Amino acid sequence: MTALVWLRHDLRVHDNPALFKAAESGQGVVAVYVHCDAYVRLHTIAPAQLDFVRRHLHIMAKDLTSLNIPLLVVRVQKPAEIAPELLRIAQRVQAGHCYFNAEYPVNELNRDIAVNQLLRDNGILVKRCHDRCIVPPGMIRNGQGDPYKVFTAFKKKWLQTMMPVAIKPLASPAKQAAVSDVTTVSIDDINQLFSAHELRDLSELWPAGEAEAYRRLDLFIEKSITRYLDQRDFPSIDGTSSLSPYFAVGSLSPRQAIAAVLAYTHGEWEGGNAGANCWISELIWREFYQHVAVDYPQVCKRKAMQAHTEAFPWRYDKTLFAAWCEGKTGIPIVDAAMRQLNATGWMHNRLRMVVAMFLTKNCQIDWRWGEDYFMSQLIDGEFTANNGGWQWSASTGTDAAPYFRIFNPISQSERFDPNGDFIRNWIPELGHLSNKQIHNPPPVDNYPRPIVDLNMSRKETIALFAQLTPVAH
Repeated sequence: MTALVWLRHDLRVHDNPALFKAAESGQGVVAVYVHCDAYVRLHTIAPAQLDFVRRHLHIMAKDLTSLNIPLLVVRVQKPAEIAPELLRIAQRVQAGHCYFNAEYPVNELNRDIAVNQLLRDNGILVKRCHDRCIVPPGMIRNGQGDPYKVFTAFKKKWLQTMMPVAIKPLASPAKQAAVSDVTTVSIDDINQLFSAHELRDLSELWPAGEAEAYRRLDLFIEKSITRYLDQRDFPSIDGTSSLSPYFAVGSLSPRQAIAAVLAYTHGEWEGGNAGANCWISELIWREFYQHVAVDYPQVCKRKAMQAHTEAFPWRYDKTLFAAWCEGKTGIPIVDAAMRQLNATGWMHNRLRMVVAMFLTKNCQIDWRWGEDYFMSQLIDGEFTANNGGWQWSASTGTDAAPYFRIFNPISQSERFDPNGDFIRNWIPELGHLSNKQIHNPPPVDNYPRPIVDLNMSRKETIALFAQLTPVAH
């Protein structure tokens, strides 16, 4: 009997646990990708990411065909149709097993439970593999057996768990015996999956495929990782890995990334290379937010991780929010960052924090509005990382510092874009200003005045938060 592999956010051949395990028997494997129209709306998947997935599937079809693994694609309207459709395909290809890599948010978990139940009821064994986290959720606990709420303690326990273990990514699966009467889908079939949605082709900025992901990983380690700690916060410098879109769709795994770094540091997790240490820490952040989604499932239901913050009187001012979305707030670093997002489908991580704090702490707009807008634009949009970042910035989530940690966007700009290079690139109407003026400009034609008073709004937000919970010192 053949094995069916259900692909999701794991669009690669190498180090794919579900694919590798399915291929071990050598009796034939069929891969399937299911696209659900309702999921696109439910999860606000960006047109840029939809197109990125489309382009990855083109490459996956070729890579799998070279292993005698046909790729099938299916389009359904609603999540409830996924399980019956997978059963139909499994029966058609005479699959005795179905393999897939785990996904952890609540909607995905419920979907997978439904698939597992229906397939097992029909005699098909289901194998769920861990892939998106190196340490599966539920395994990192404090001395009382409780999950961690703060990253620093989580990271310490994560490192204690992983440092004694050899991280060895899986190879490409073995070439399979050909499966009779099953043919890989065409390029047109793949394109048809997305016909109901707007697509945005950013292939010049973000080429698809695991080969491109690995090329970027190798280049980052070779050229930039040693300076990562010093350069990662400066948006005008190409100092980050630019790998987040590839992590999001799974054309690069966290195991592959950390194994490559450890090869570079000769197995040193916390040795002399501060840049490598810092980047590993960022990968652990990604893992932390996936654990948070399991341990605090309310975050998957549009709720704050810290329940008492639900009482904060957020504003729902569509005019302020539109100015933020369009990069017309009158705060140059915020506007430059939002213009970068809108133009490229990506935003520098330091600036994600700056613009999120400005929206939530200065404009007092509900963090959920910002979370949704990011997902509607980001090619690297990933629920756990995006939600975690927004809740951290809004002081509703995992931040260890109390609510009165509020970034001042002007001082952030002066510190991390000291000559205004990033601002000039995205806001040419301010290009004539001096390095000092550009962060907090005088009145300029065709550029708005600030939409909020930074100092006054900061004080007001702190006072509102203070009413929700005692001030911690």
